[in-house]
Amino acid sequence: MARRRREHERQAVVYGVLVAVLAVVGLGALAIFTGAVDAPFARGFTPSDPEDPFTPPCLPAVEGQPDGALPLAYGDVHVNILNATGPDGVAGIAAANRTVLFQRGFAINSVGNHTPMLNHSELRFGEQGIVAAYTLALQFPRMRLVMDAREDATVDLLVGLNFDRPLDQDAVSTGPLTNMDGCKPAAEITKLPAPTVEPPAQG
Repeated sequence: MARRRREHERQAVVYGVLVAVLAVVGLGALAIFTGAVDAPFARGFTPSDPEDPFTPPCLPAVEGQPDGALPLAYGDVHVNILNATGPDGVAGIAAANRTVLFQRGFAINSVGNHTPMLNHSELRFGEQGIVAAYTLALQFPRMRLVMDAREDATVDLLVGLNFDRPLDQDAVSTGPLTNMDGCKPAAEITKLPAPTVEPPAQG
């Protein structure tokens, strides 16, 4: 009986330590993401990236809206958030993004990890998700937009190693969307293959 009690006590200690470590990791990632703590490797984007091989799509014309497409209601933007900082990157950074974007009203479909590692954050989306991607991009100072061949309007946020934190909510533009520099019509862009695997349910 005494031996069994000691085993239960050891198990309780081990589980308690694991829970505490997970809590610290999650809080640390959220603190880094929201700016309360600086990550030593987190650098901002440069205004232009000479290594960027991707061309953003232009916004579709909208009949009856001469100023162009307007941002979607945040609840109409369905987002998969993936940690692309690599195995030695920021643990929990995808979940930290989820917390911020969910609080702002975005529809978060899933949170997970992405391989290979990316140096820069980017949004991936299909032709049906162009306006949704532009709407989500407004939350960040700079964001790379990459089209793929998916047929729905979902948007994947891949959080790269040199991620930018979101803008303060009151600094996010609510006016008509504007085309990104160097954009081309969607029909002229070579698209990446559509995602074939569901994002893992952790990150």
